[in-house]
Amino acid sequence: MRIAVFRKATFNAAHRLHNPNWDDQTNKAVFGLCNNPNYHGHNYTLEVKIVGEINPETGYLIDLKIVKDIIKQDIEDRFDHKNLNLDTEEFKDLNPTAENIAIVIYNLLRAKIDPKYDLQIKLYETERNFVEYPVNI
Repeated sequence: MRIAVFRKATFNAAHRLHNPNWDDQTNKAVFGLCNNPNYHGHNYTLEVKIVGEINPETGYLIDLKIVKDIIKQDIEDRFDHKNLNLDTEEFKDLNPTAENIAIVIYNLLRAKIDPKYDLQIKLYETERNFVEYPVNI
């Protein structure tokens, strides 16, 4: 019997959407206010979904304290109150769109969460704008 458990977390980060291969006019036309040379920030909400079988010995799918600690160490400590463009290795050469941030977060978590579990993340950049990765579970 498969079940899903969820853990939410938040972090605050600044970024600038910018393609260095484009001129300033093209960047502004495509990214608008998100291309502000002085950056802008978001209060991100991360929702982590883990799917699998309940362990009959513990009654847990996975200990959510372990998930909480992984998220804290690998996501919150890494990205909270950071300028994603300037302060993180992950976005030195990767445009920090919500889509790219979600994939980076997924890959960081996937490396730490047992592959016997399916993993999906949802990242809210604003209350109304969010992305989900992967979309096939």
